[in-house]
Amino acid sequence: MSGVGKGIASASIGTILQSRGFKVTALKIDPYINVDAGTMNPTEHGEVFVLNDGTECDQDMGNYERFLGLDLSGANYMTTGSIYLSVIEKERRLEYKGKFVSVVPYIPLEVISRIDKAAQKNKADIVITEIGGTVGEYENLLFLEAVKMLKIKKPNDVVLVLVSHLPLLGEGGNELKTKPTQHAVRALNSAGLQPDIIIARARVPVDKKRKEKIAFHCSMREQDVIAAPDIKSIYEVPINFEKDKISDSLLEKLSLKPKHQDLGEWKKMVARITKAVKTVKIGIVGKYFGTGDYILADSYISVIEAVKHASGYANLKPEISWLNAEDFDPTINQDYKSNLKKLPKYDGVIVPGGFGSRGVEGKIKTIEFCRKNKIPFLGLCYGLQMALIEFARHVCELKNAQTTEVDPETKYPVIHTMLEQIENLNKKRLGGTMRLGSYTCELKPDTIAFRAYGGQKLISERHRHRYEVNNEYREMLEEKGLVFSGVNPERNLVEIIELKDHPFFLGTQFHPEFKSRPLAPHPLFLEFIKAAGKNKNR
Repeated sequence: MSGVGKGIASASIGTILQSRGFKVTALKIDPYINVDAGTMNPTEHGEVFVLNDGTECDQDMGNYERFLGLDLSGANYMTTGSIYLSVIEKERRLEYKGKFVSVVPYIPLEVISRIDKAAQKNKADIVITEIGGTVGEYENLLFLEAVKMLKIKKPNDVVLVLVSHLPLLGEGGNELKTKPTQHAVRALNSAGLQPDIIIARARVPVDKKRKEKIAFHCSMREQDVIAAPDIKSIYEVPINFEKDKISDSLLEKLSLKPKHQDLGEWKKMVARITKAVKTVKIGIVGKYFGTGDYILADSYISVIEAVKHASGYANLKPEISWLNAEDFDPTINQDYKSNLKKLPKYDGVIVPGGFGSRGVEGKIKTIEFCRKNKIPFLGLCYGLQMALIEFARHVCELKNAQTTEVDPETKYPVIHTMLEQIENLNKKRLGGTMRLGSYTCELKPDTIAFRAYGGQKLISERHRHRYEVNNEYREMLEEKGLVFSGVNPERNLVEIIELKDHPFFLGTQFHPEFKSRPLAPHPLFLEFIKAAGKNKNR
């Protein structure tokens, strides 16, 4: 089933194999026709993650980078759309030398070629490839065909892991049912494949009797059924998997000699996260919340994890609350003032990235309240732009200052379209045309940002946006007290803004959350959480 935890399972297996001394990389296959994830609505597919090279991809790529502590590239990501596009482009260039190009074998062969390239580029001993979707869907059948071809070609080099859900039924919810897993294996068998290992996802640990039953009905060994119960933190998963000795099974099946085993630092990190007692309350003001009261946390998964990383490092337990930007919007909500008055109960407020006009006025009002009431504030991408608009309106007295994304005819376009983006917008060239990937940022000494990054002069961070701070207004904004603490040296583009005489007020044009790791929290999130922790005691 979708959302069963394949991404976390894949990332966890990678962490475990790293701890055994192997060089690992991870690759995601998404079975949709989109060439990349950049044009998808976060409420439908979750967060769009961005790699250093600008690849817009599935949020599972973020899990891989966080768990493995690696910076991956577009070579580690493919979709059905990108595979078909590649094959068609090769056919147009006569790379198939006039052959009849059929779906089989050329699509599976292209998949195998991508896996090989990921291995070579990352110089990996082991490539973990996650196939999106569910067993039995026609969308991923060609990817399963690729696995079958690989299995035939290199039988001792391929291990197939199935992640399957065991529902908890019966009176009081005390009986794990294995039948769905049995049917999943049969569906896999119909594609010519047999799983080597089954990860049994359930609310509770899978008992010996259930393991025996799965092993018998699915034609496998009992020790190859790995329990994956619900836990407090996703970072406990590698530790749980190793309780069932998953790495021993994997290495045995891959005919690899086991090396050392060391999850020491990982276990220390998990202990800090799970044992923290003192809380820090963080409000995230967004708009990608699904319908009604449904909270779609996947829309902001990297922000959530970055908060957890920093909080754990600071020995704090984060309590995250979801705040709908429209609740603070004076144009649509008559209770916005009373809603704003609830903000002081949070130790810190984050306004994350986003697009479009919905919720803009609510975000601006939220930021104004945080600025005036000294509540630690962190703005990410759109959050920086909203903070600058708020400052322009209420400090510089530029009435109704706005971004041209919301109002193309605004009198004060303090945020405007990048010149090279105008043609893309006019011609509707939207996919893959934003300012994407890593860019350099030069930091100003004696600022929050400069201190957070340990006195580094130059840093590199990941971007995903079309609009920038309008440099025509910079001098006016600076005169009124806005600090431009980070600027791209190549193009003189604003990357970081902050305020003095405030516990923490900082916005980034880039997305620092994409580079946060559980073993290496992002410095800006860490400074924000520290400020929020101090704010708790005021």
